[in-house]
Amino acid sequence: MTLTGFLTYTLALGIAAAIPGPGVIALVARALGSGFRSTLPMLFGLALGDVVYLSAAVLGLAYIASSFGTVFMVIKYAGVAYLIWMAVSFWRQGVTAEKVAAQTAGDALSSFFAGFMVTLGNPKVIVFYLALLPTFLDLSTVTPVDFAVLIVLTFAILVAVLIPYIGLAGRARHMLQSPRALKVMNRIAASFLAGAAAAIAVRAN
Repeated sequence: MTLTGFLTYTLALGIAAAIPGPGVIALVARALGSGFRSTLPMLFGLALGDVVYLSAAVLGLAYIASSFGTVFMVIKYAGVAYLIWMAVSFWRQGVTAEKVAAQTAGDALSSFFAGFMVTLGNPKVIVFYLALLPTFLDLSTVTPVDFAVLIVLTFAILVAVLIPYIGLAGRARHMLQSPRALKVMNRIAASFLAGAAAAIAVRAN
């Protein structure tokens, strides 16, 4: 790949990531409910999901993915179910003033898993990597070194673009720590998560 190819990928992914979608909504909801630090694993889960689809595109597996529509449908609705479960949890309990503290390792793992599942079931991500990416990059010229660079770029771009979203949401959470304000934020976070689940569920496969 040429430098122009890498720059094209960087610009295209940056724009796609910045456009609010189910992934951004889920990140903001998580940050509102649990804070900046506990949302970072979700961000890395989202990025890993992107790498899965990037790998499918680079390795020429797009046709296989299209042949296994049922598998992707199951993944999609598993992600929807997980987001709904998170939404119900935030609506019913969420965080209280006493819970504004560091998260446990188990919470980090569940956050990472949630991000991964959201990306795997996100039609916007699927379309970008399996439909749009081959139109502006000649994937047949990608070498193992190029592939490694693309993976690093993917993580770097997503972190750079999405950190501001969760940073602002996390700051808003810490500015409103009264029980009443936290209850409102929990309900907002639950609504965002439910909205992300609905967005994934209703969009085309």
